Amino acid sequence: MDLVTGEPLALDFVNTLTGQFDALDAPEPWLRLQAGRLVPPARPLTEADLATLRALREHVRTAIDAVRQGAPPPSAAIDAVNAAVKAAPAYRLLDPDLHVHTHRNGGELAKLLAQLAEAAVDLLTDANANRIRTCEGPQCRMLFLPAHPKRRWCSPALCGNRVRVARYYQRHKAD
Repeated sequence: MDLVTGEPLALDFVNTLTGQFDALDAPEPWLRLQAGRLVPPARPLTEADLATLRALREHVRTAIDAVRQGAPPPSAAIDAVNAAVKAAPAYRLLDPDLHVHTHRNGGELAKLLAQLAEAAVDLLTDANANRIRTCEGPQCRMLFLPAHPKRRWCSPALCGNRVRVARYYQRHKAD
């Protein structure tokens, strides 16, 4: 399964589950793809860690689905996101060269969860959150935030190409 990234971090996180494929079964490739946006834990994630990540992912998905429908997110989803943010609060420090560095208190898993939860907060409070769409590709359930109103697929190179090839095949099948 191809990992599609490049959406807001919260959407990339929700998109780790696509039908039968769960990128959190072996999260290292997905975490590497998020380098620069996410500081992964220094230690391997345990099964219990992955269960906690999956639970947060489900709460984020529930909140996004509610916002997409113009409804307030369920309080359980909001509470879970807020708890994750509070578990590893961020603080900024200034170094002697006048560069700011963001640090977090908390354990490895709490830091990862807080980063993902903060990304969800940013997305859910974005004025464009109600524009999040589901890919129109067959059997695809990836979410994306279109920069262009006519965008229909999570990835033009993957789902978009599959749809175009299928249309071409249908047009030329009768020949």
